Amino acid sequence: MNIKKILKTVLPLVLGGFLVWYSLSKISLEVLIGYFKEAHYSWIFLGLFFGVLSHLSRAYRWKFMLEPLGFKPKFTNSVLAVLVGYLVNLALPRAGEVSRALVLTNYEEVPFEKGFGTIVAERIADLIMMLSIVLITLFVQFDFIYGLLTKNFDPTKIIVGLAILIIGFFIFTSFVKKAKSGFLLKIKTFVSGLLEGVTSIFKMKNKWAFIFHTVFIWVMYVAMFWATIPAIEGLSVPFGGILIAFIAGGFSIAATNGGIGLYPIAVAGALALFGIAEEPATAFGWIMWTAQTAMIIIFGGLAFFALPIYNKNK
Repeated sequence: MNIKKILKTVLPLVLGGFLVWYSLSKISLEVLIGYFKEAHYSWIFLGLFFGVLSHLSRAYRWKFMLEPLGFKPKFTNSVLAVLVGYLVNLALPRAGEVSRALVLTNYEEVPFEKGFGTIVAERIADLIMMLSIVLITLFVQFDFIYGLLTKNFDPTKIIVGLAILIIGFFIFTSFVKKAKSGFLLKIKTFVSGLLEGVTSIFKMKNKWAFIFHTVFIWVMYVAMFWATIPAIEGLSVPFGGILIAFIAGGFSIAATNGGIGLYPIAVAGALALFGIAEEPATAFGWIMWTAQTAMIIIFGGLAFFALPIYNKNK
């Protein structure tokens, strides 16, 4: 078990280190530093402003999950808990949710299991938003994506492949529904919990406020990405390209610690589909990732030290 935990921590870091090397093999360090020096930082700071708004909204949204349980933590502690959670996630993926719940346990006397449960429910809402953005992107960029697929693959094979996937999905679903044990039962339990979490959102007293903040958080994420693009002189990306690159970057963050190494590669790869040259695309990915990571480290570090000071009477 200890070896498994060590591997879960070490392997993403090793993968991240390899991806950093691979990304920097696509653009020389001198050229990348040049892009950082010539970047328009007013746009970068505007993007960070949108990022800060998303964090504040996330902390405020949390109260709508905690209030029905009988807890009303101070907004400042909620904000600090969210920031510390992001910081911890950089080092240990998924551990940020645990640390976030522990902060409220220590300073607001919210039982850990209840605080952690609300965070899991929040993640379900965030997953729905991510999938919604994917669907919106497929709709907005349908012609582009379809043209890209038909250009690289035989249309007949695509149709047959989709048919097989749909049939396979229904067959797999029927097996999951009948599952009594094993891996399929775990999937069944996960999906049931997911659906339960979704329906619980619509049963909340302040469900519309919760939904508003959920949408606002993700709009701010996209706005942060969009606002940073003009930081590189001459970089022009269509709205569909912004969405595709944003999705690619989002999945990369889930794959490695904070997207280290992979984020610039994923974003550059997405932008390349729209004819963006490799150097500025890779440089943008590094600037975007550096800005986000620096914000998390600075604000998360300050939150870590501010918590005991703000709660000095406890």
